Amino acid sequence: MISALLLAATVAIPTNFLLYEKAAATKDDNPETSWSAGSRKSAPLVVDPCQKGKAGQAGRTQARTLIYTSVPDYAKSEQVVLYASAAAAGKALRDVEAAVRSCGTKGYRYSAKALALGDRALSVTGQAYEGKKPAVGGDRAIVTRRANAVIIYAVSGEWGTPKAADFKQQTKDTKRMLAKVCTIADC
Repeated sequence: MISALLLAATVAIPTNFLLYEKAAATKDDNPETSWSAGSRKSAPLVVDPCQKGKAGQAGRTQARTLIYTSVPDYAKSEQVVLYASAAAAGKALRDVEAAVRSCGTKGYRYSAKALALGDRALSVTGQAYEGKKPAVGGDRAIVTRRANAVIIYAVSGEWGTPKAADFKQQTKDTKRMLAKVCTIADC
């Protein structure tokens, strides 16, 4: 157990480990698009329904986050967070789940559904509403735990009525990352 904790504390997320890091490093002259990359361990989860930045903070050892934004209203994010233990990573997923249940307003609501990916996963939908009808605007994310790692792929944009197809790219990316995350996680 002690050696597993030491390994989790010393393993760093290598440069170019994330799926979109090479794209993020490519110079783009388009003033309406940009990438940001960071390795701050305290970075908020890219799925943060309450927008308080507290979900999934406890027990982190490493984090790597990429965010692509495009004018007028599109963003995609990739995040891998390593925790000191699988239990701490599980708590991070429960934090997201609790935030989904408790956050949102009349005009913007969240929902989550369990998925069969990794050790445990959720699809998280944030959706703008006008009255009871879905309006334009929302977030679609897959949040997955594998061992002591949490993997998140999210897209925000001008979504309409939520559909399963909204998660196609995030699911594909999650499966690709699940195939390699055990090289840095304590699987």
